[in-house]
Amino acid sequence: MIRKLMILTVITLCTLSLTFGVSASADTALHNGSVKWPKHQELPTFAKVKHLDVANVHKESGDIKILLTTLQGIVNREKPRIYVQQNETDPWLNDLQVPYKLHNDAMDVFKAYKDEIEGIIIYDPEVPDSINVATTLAGLKNAVVAGPELAQQLTSEPYNLNVLKDFRGQFNNRIEAYTWQYENLWSKTTKRMLVGLSPNTSIPIPPDNYDAFQTIAIEKEQIRDQSNRETYEFDLSSFLGNEAVYLRFNDAFTQDGWGPAVHEIVVKADGVTIAQFKTGTSEEEPFLYDKHGSKFLPGSDHRFADHGNYFMYEFKPPAGTKQLTVYVDMWNQYAVSASNVRPLSSEQKEPYGYLRDYAVANKAMVFWLSTSVPEEKALFEKILSDVKPGTPYMGWFDNDFEGEVAGIDITSKHGVYVLPSDWFHNMTVFSGTKHKNVKMNVPTTPKLENKIYVTYTFGEGDNLQYDQNHMRNLWNDPARGKVPINWTSSPMLYDAAPAILNYYQSTATENDLLVAGPSGVGYFSPYAWPEENFSDFLNDTYSYLKKSKMSYPYVLNRDVALDLPLSESKAAAYENNYKVPGLFLGGGEKVGIEIMNGSLPISYLRGIATVQDGMNLLADYKKDWDGKSPKFISIGINAWGMNPSHVLALTETLGPEYEIVRADEYFSLIREAYGLTSTDKAD
Repeated sequence: MIRKLMILTVITLCTLSLTFGVSASADTALHNGSVKWPKHQELPTFAKVKHLDVANVHKESGDIKILLTTLQGIVNREKPRIYVQQNETDPWLNDLQVPYKLHNDAMDVFKAYKDEIEGIIIYDPEVPDSINVATTLAGLKNAVVAGPELAQQLTSEPYNLNVLKDFRGQFNNRIEAYTWQYENLWSKTTKRMLVGLSPNTSIPIPPDNYDAFQTIAIEKEQIRDQSNRETYEFDLSSFLGNEAVYLRFNDAFTQDGWGPAVHEIVVKADGVTIAQFKTGTSEEEPFLYDKHGSKFLPGSDHRFADHGNYFMYEFKPPAGTKQLTVYVDMWNQYAVSASNVRPLSSEQKEPYGYLRDYAVANKAMVFWLSTSVPEEKALFEKILSDVKPGTPYMGWFDNDFEGEVAGIDITSKHGVYVLPSDWFHNMTVFSGTKHKNVKMNVPTTPKLENKIYVTYTFGEGDNLQYDQNHMRNLWNDPARGKVPINWTSSPMLYDAAPAILNYYQSTATENDLLVAGPSGVGYFSPYAWPEENFSDFLNDTYSYLKKSKMSYPYVLNRDVALDLPLSESKAAAYENNYKVPGLFLGGGEKVGIEIMNGSLPISYLRGIATVQDGMNLLADYKKDWDGKSPKFISIGINAWGMNPSHVLALTETLGPEYEIVRADEYFSLIREAYGLTSTDKAD
């Protein structure tokens, strides 16, 4: 670690006062129970897992989920004993190879461990962000978090728990809640990690939620160039008869991320306009029933929804309407459906648990501040300025994609790196597993020939929850191992979840290579990181690349959303402090190789979303090749729309002039082709 940890002694917590000050020092708390966090370790280690009580909360309410995960944080701080099963199925439970007992009634687990907590912190349903404030205080007070209704049950038989703090009525809005938290709790929490969590999430949407919807229009070609933009007219008269008509827009080709883009909507009932708005305006809001991951980016003029996201409008025509017509100015790969049956909306929220156990166990402050709201951004920056360079930020950002772009920029400028993990579950258990030194399969680098050398890289691996969930699904694809593939992963699995790292390393084939995701030990932008401590940060975190056996990092270097080349000094830091013989760099539309500082090969990673994208890219790249020298190209595979079977299908379309290689072979061949000194720095 860059920073030094003070030598601290355990101080007994005082009784809550009117100001709710807590006397225990923040980093003293980290050594309560069996949690250990040595000076040079990025994340803490929990005690060895020996037996688990598994609480299945998959079908439970959000209140039960947050109750069990905050209980888990308190109990597992002493010794990991509770595992909260959040997903319908969980393959990791058996992979932990420890005995466990499954409890389908989560409250049985709560009853078994209720004597290890001091009481309840009640959040205010009217101010959802009080859930996060309650979580922070629960970690400091060895308490659990509950809503008012559940708290009433817990204060009665057979629980008889005390209410330590009731936040109802204390805050009027988000900024009040987090300002109070900063002024009263921040000084008592750990400064070795920050945790950004949404206080709530959408209620589960049942699979049959849209069965009543009928498709009224769909684009059958994968158009991405606005060539199909026009104002489409839809007759919705057949959907009249109930109070409202619902119009839903989603992606016709979910695998490639070019869903519907809508500019303006006009609705007429018997020829009279009852709704007219441009998307992204205040006039749209009364009709926008469910946004579900759709976006309206700053500076744009359309709402869009890619992959599995969608947006839906609710229109209420006057009673007796005979003709209902909608005019939609849109383009791209749209799928439009309609219904007169009111569906459940993802705008309905409930509390959620997931990473919350880890925040409670480590006595971290939990917040959710937007970078697009000036007052919230100011508080966010104040928090970031209070921690030392090299501090990890766990969780994620408000506003999803927009939040990612601005969030990475602001954290990087303060020397803070991000570990996306808001949907990671049971980290207090996984942090109690031990890394095994697995001997990796290393192929022999092929002889350099006059070919087009291609290397494929799955993205998203900096995301700890992706490593835990979606990457495992991709890993199980029957085509894995048939084609060389680089898999971005997080070196921080070494601390956060050694069992997961063990699994991938022990089941990897000779064609699978784990490489570091953006942009090394965590997600950050080198461009924005302060120059004065960048080299020290890489130097201090290099051990994680070595211990996790990950190198050849995929680097995202951005000025907000604009991909930039690496500066000479930042490239030198990667070469000298991360000891990399080459790296991948996100370069937008760029392809090919650049040699930085005369010694470091940088390969611009060009993304594809479909097999056809890959075929087109490789065919274009071949056009100016004379076949008299080797040529190199790295391709980024969209992890949400493609899998190893797609990669195999792409490879099978290629001729013998192409050769697919792993990243280690790829950069070794590049160094040979460019006359660079060979190196074993990645070993």
